[in-house]
Amino acid sequence: MVDQGVDGICILANYSEQFLLSDEERNTLLELCLNHVAGRVPVIVTCSHFSTRIAFERALQAEAAGARMLMLMPPYHGAALRADEHGTFEHFSKIAQAVSIPVMVQDAPLSGVTLSVSLLARMAKELPQVNYFKVEMPGAADKLRALIAVGGDEIVGPFDGEESITLMADLDAGATGTMPSALLPDLIKPVLEHHRAGHREAAASQYASILPLINYENRQCGLRATKAAMLDGGVIQSDTVRHPFPPLHPDSRKSLLELARPLNPVVLSWGK
Repeated sequence: MVDQGVDGICILANYSEQFLLSDEERNTLLELCLNHVAGRVPVIVTCSHFSTRIAFERALQAEAAGARMLMLMPPYHGAALRADEHGTFEHFSKIAQAVSIPVMVQDAPLSGVTLSVSLLARMAKELPQVNYFKVEMPGAADKLRALIAVGGDEIVGPFDGEESITLMADLDAGATGTMPSALLPDLIKPVLEHHRAGHREAAASQYASILPLINYENRQCGLRATKAAMLDGGVIQSDTVRHPFPPLHPDSRKSLLELARPLNPVVLSWGK
């Protein structure tokens, strides 16, 4: 990913299959990733957990290991356990007050939690460490626009996610970053660079060229897409996903690679 030209790397997040890792495996990956990156780019460590105590402990461990930022989803468990807004604010408050590095709030559909713009803006204004927001809910552009309007300068890092599937709309709304998978960040980065430089037509043209692949990843493959591409590019030796995830269907793998190869992303050649 460093050779893909990324500005940072996020580990132990949802596309890292964090929900299939044991605590021991998390600890191993935390140490391995930070040692291997060795400061070449900032590393964001995801510390999400329904338990405030466990998320707190993960946050302290991540900062001590060298993380430059933390990312957390709101506290949830399964389909029914949710913290209310007061509990969610306290969850982030306890963690933010314990660390000296920034905290990114991950506002993602997986949690099933509705994080209101007013709550997010309150976090930004009252919790100095909480000023980065990864918004990847339906209607992300409208939410980003509203959050920036309400939070003002306290919203330091408005990001989108969801494989950058709504990137152009989100950049137009004021997003300054995106957090995609490791499938094609080298092809996504020029979109941000063009947009930031005021060259919107060039950004839109670049985005249009890669959107079919992004869409196929997001709608057909999920986290299995990057693994399939990494296997094809010699980056990894196995693209197995852990049970109960089913393996990627051979036809889906074929179609994914057919879309990817003409674009020549780094992932398809790095290990060859």
